Amino acid sequence: MKHVVVGTAGHIDHGKSSLVLALTGTDPDRLQEEKARGITIDLGFAHTSEDGIALSFVDVPGHERFVRNMLAGVGGMDLVMLHVAADESVMPQTREHFDICRLLQVPSGLVVITKSDLADPSTLDVVRLEVQDLVAGSFLEGAPIRAVSARTGAGLPELRRTLASLARSARPRPCEGPPRLPIDRVFSMKGFGTVVTGTLIGGRLRIDDEVVCQPSGRVAKVRGLQVHGERRDEAIAGQRTAANLAGVEVADVARGDTLTQPDAVSVTRSADVRVGLLASAKPLRHGARIRFHQGTRELLGRVALLERSDVKPGASAFARIHLEAPAVLVRGDRFILRAYSPLTTIAGGDVLDPLPPRRGLRTRAGIARFGRLADADTSAAVALTMIEEAGLIGLPVVQLAGRAGVPWRDRDRVIAELEGRVVRIGSALVSASRLAAAEDAMLTAVAQYHADHPIDGGMPREELRERLFGKAPAAVFDHALHRLVGQARLVARERVALPGRRIALSLDEARTRETMLQILGEAGLTPPDPALLATRIAVTSEVFNRIADLLVREKEVVRIGDLLFHSTALTRLKTEIRSLKETGDRATLDVAAFKGRYKVTRKYAIPLLEFLDRERITRRVGDVRHIL
Repeated sequence: MKHVVVGTAGHIDHGKSSLVLALTGTDPDRLQEEKARGITIDLGFAHTSEDGIALSFVDVPGHERFVRNMLAGVGGMDLVMLHVAADESVMPQTREHFDICRLLQVPSGLVVITKSDLADPSTLDVVRLEVQDLVAGSFLEGAPIRAVSARTGAGLPELRRTLASLARSARPRPCEGPPRLPIDRVFSMKGFGTVVTGTLIGGRLRIDDEVVCQPSGRVAKVRGLQVHGERRDEAIAGQRTAANLAGVEVADVARGDTLTQPDAVSVTRSADVRVGLLASAKPLRHGARIRFHQGTRELLGRVALLERSDVKPGASAFARIHLEAPAVLVRGDRFILRAYSPLTTIAGGDVLDPLPPRRGLRTRAGIARFGRLADADTSAAVALTMIEEAGLIGLPVVQLAGRAGVPWRDRDRVIAELEGRVVRIGSALVSASRLAAAEDAMLTAVAQYHADHPIDGGMPREELRERLFGKAPAAVFDHALHRLVGQARLVARERVALPGRRIALSLDEARTRETMLQILGEAGLTPPDPALLATRIAVTSEVFNRIADLLVREKEVVRIGDLLFHSTALTRLKTEIRSLKETGDRATLDVAAFKGRYKVTRKYAIPLLEFLDRERITRRVGDVRHIL
């Protein structure tokens, strides 16, 4: 069964709730205060079916003091019923609610002239003319206008048929990709725990799915699902959904949160947007404090305009919204701006980039960037812009939908379209040009390192990665290095070097190397301290340390603690210790026995025994080493 969400809109006391009750048999006013005062204060919900189509009604308050609640419900509408009472015609909140629906680009709808029993035919004709004048040039121009009476039932059958006809042609929401449920209600149900409700605007929810409540990041598990009050194993996009969550308390979740999956949305405090100001609004000034409404969330923020000091009524402009708390956004989201004070709706727009880079907004490059994001004729062009901006860090594939606005079902097609300009490395997309530039920089850095350190045998891999790739994933560095090695432009082992590059020792360094090996070879298991050894060879500590590091890399010498041992002496030691057990001489060693056998002091015995442990020749148990 197709599911369509129908929202109400209109001035207070224009019969919205009464009409929903007449259509569904359910009173959407659920609060005691609403029943006592006779007005709708918060969102109300009801459902029915007509001609094989499930209709979910979201009833919004009409009073100007509760527009923020109205805005929490309008975002998930597939079509709107704009209510105009026959005895009052178009009123201030009629206009504001209509402006909100128009700014949010609600796809379609109709106008309902309510309380038709309170007006004669000529009055109804006047109201129709005023309604037509209101909606002229908008998405409701030419839409059906139906006169009804919830009290007498007049016009209700025709209204039901009209709703079914509009619902039948409503565009279905995308079911591919991760779920996205802006939460409009949170409560606790005895025996079940935390329950959240909202209109599922994308993807699917299934029982046992692990989800995350953004922007808090709290992880929960879907314990149960209901659609139209009926238990389901799955809810799909376009359905009014109630989800029973395990792992979170009612206090952990609030209206305005979004139930989704990790990385499916951007949690952000700023967004690059295109904003359009109402003709009835005052000029919007650079730096103005505003109220930002998106989905079911309301946040305070400030507007940073791109090229001007203000936006004139009826005009549009590019801007960056700086928010005072995190928002949950994806590219293409529609939003509403209301003035900080007085509380009036002033503008609406769409999100161009939910995670803009931190760089000059009013620079020539910044202005050009907005133009590219707004004028891009394909989602691939937007994705390429953001991938190039991400540099070597890359853009995770999972963010193609949320950040670049690529429909989930089109991800593979877009990636294929970008082949040659983008390289997929692991789970991220990296600009091919940025990667090529990094490879050139690697060759230059290694060549310079050879010039500065002629005896090092190459540049340490980690130093090369940190210097040129920074916070980029290690997989990106490995990819670039593997390409250069495959092209025989670099050689990579423990160090990275240019092919054919040999260690070049000066005469002093060569003498130091040979003398050091001779002295260490003669010293066996009792080598002199490095400082004393450097004095005996008569070289500076800088030269000595360079040659010592070289010999360690060449495995001619082994560094154990602060001491340097000739590798031959250690190889001989390991062989002798193994033979002790093989010949039955002994199966264990302690410090005293080792000192006595090899005529060494504790200074040498302890490091050597620990070396044997590391080499798995012995295993320490208490104060004794067992020969393995």
